[in-house]
Amino acid sequence: MVSSLPLWLICLQLALIVAIDDPIYIYPDVFNDPERDAFMFGKFPEGFIWSAATSSYQIEGAWDVGGKGESIWDRYAHTPGNIANDDNGDVACDSYNKYKQDVQLMVDMGLKSYRFSLSWPRLLPDGTLNNPSADGLRYYNALINELVANDISPMITLYHWDLPQALQDFGGWANESIVEHFNKYANYCFQNFGDRAKLWITFNEPWIFTMLGYGCGEFPPGICEDGTTTYVVAHNIIKSHAHAWHTYDDDYRTKQNGQIGITLPSDFIEPFDRSDPADIDAAERSLQFGLGWFAHPIYINGDYPEVMKTKVAYKSTQQGYNVSRLPEFTEDEKAFIKGTGDFFGLNHYTTTYATYIEETISDPPSYYNDQDVGSFKDEKWPGSGSSWLQVVPWGIRRLLNWIDKEYQTPIYVTENGISTKDVYELNDVERVKYHLAYINEVLKAINDGADVRGYTAWSLMDNFEWAAGYTERLGMHYVNFSDPDRKREPKESSKIYARIVAENGFDEDWFESRTVTVISYLTLSISYTAEYRIFFFLLFSFFFLSVSIYKWSFAKS
Repeated sequence: MVSSLPLWLICLQLALIVAIDDPIYIYPDVFNDPERDAFMFGKFPEGFIWSAATSSYQIEGAWDVGGKGESIWDRYAHTPGNIANDDNGDVACDSYNKYKQDVQLMVDMGLKSYRFSLSWPRLLPDGTLNNPSADGLRYYNALINELVANDISPMITLYHWDLPQALQDFGGWANESIVEHFNKYANYCFQNFGDRAKLWITFNEPWIFTMLGYGCGEFPPGICEDGTTTYVVAHNIIKSHAHAWHTYDDDYRTKQNGQIGITLPSDFIEPFDRSDPADIDAAERSLQFGLGWFAHPIYINGDYPEVMKTKVAYKSTQQGYNVSRLPEFTEDEKAFIKGTGDFFGLNHYTTTYATYIEETISDPPSYYNDQDVGSFKDEKWPGSGSSWLQVVPWGIRRLLNWIDKEYQTPIYVTENGISTKDVYELNDVERVKYHLAYINEVLKAINDGADVRGYTAWSLMDNFEWAAGYTERLGMHYVNFSDPDRKREPKESSKIYARIVAENGFDEDWFESRTVTVISYLTLSISYTAEYRIFFFLLFSFFFLSVSIYKWSFAKS
């Protein structure tokens, strides 16, 4: 009897060889433009920083341990109805106790950088220097020392949304006194950790905690004053950032040799019709109202984008205000704010279409209505575990090029990742595909000339995902939140990412050496065009049929 197995394997290998020179598409059914979407092989620049990220409230737990003060997220999550399933961060990933395990995860992935945030109330329980916590200082020194001992550089975020509740009781970010409080907190951190930390981020995604915290009330402090208080809050955040930057620049830069910037979030805003000047203007206006709101003062001229000032001032007048709802910086403040960013931190997940809409004067005022932009997502784009996150890999390339041209400063991608629902899944195919596609688009942006210095995956591990609680997962390591031990398990995405890190990119044989057969490609859905898949199917079917006939004939004889 003649076995068909060797012939079948040969057929598969031949098919792979035939196909390997043709374009590879990670999402062939949706994104298959040869000029835009074909996978590009190549290396990242020497010294490119590969990192993974977390934040204090999302992973640490120990919410009331060691004299830690209450944060606004403690208060908000402990209020029934605010978080999915009434989840909270009281224990989260228990990284307060398991930070050494976390560092070992990074070692296993070959990372040389880790982006994490400091908990302001863990260090300064009431937000001031009146009663600093010795335990908070001990914890972060222990974490940083463990990182350094394993040749991993800390990338520290000063503020990732967990404001001391004691400061919120006095108005939080809506009270201008917060500028001085934040500067003193930043100085305390520079003083205690700056000898080992060389990359500092003042704020993580100020747009998010401004709009969701003070605009629609979906985040703490739960205030709904869109188009008014939101502009005041952002004004105070920008001034707080500038003061912290100058404190570092004046007192620490020469002896600590670090850099300090800010991390801003943004979708790429794609004009719905690129042949329509009105849609092109709408997309640009949306980017200026989003990214430009914070970036324009810091990286360009110390002031808000002109289109934003003009729009809000005009609509404020029409709504009966004596002055613009968008506060003004003094000339001294503009000079003080301008240039207060050594690098641009970008958090990016998805893309949105923008289209022109007729100008409206809303009552009550609204930040969104101030823009006069219609926005939507394409239903054909692949989804995720979150309603807001659709997969559009080419968006990050276009956004990086836009930022590079607009602000002309080094860029670090400080977050990028995809959510899935709360299921036990170690073979996280969708996350593998997402990171392969998006990282490859970052490589393309660098090839275009964008000055991108690093990439940070969100997240190192599953964690507390804010209002979604534990119903969504974005980690490269699975965390069992039902297990008191909070066991961490590596997902396939952590292994794929580790390989990209080790090779600093994608060699020409990247897919060939990763998978032996076409079946493996199709299992991962890393595939060629539909025509090629049909061709393979017919080819394999032909050989199966041929072998079967051969075996039948052999048996008959």
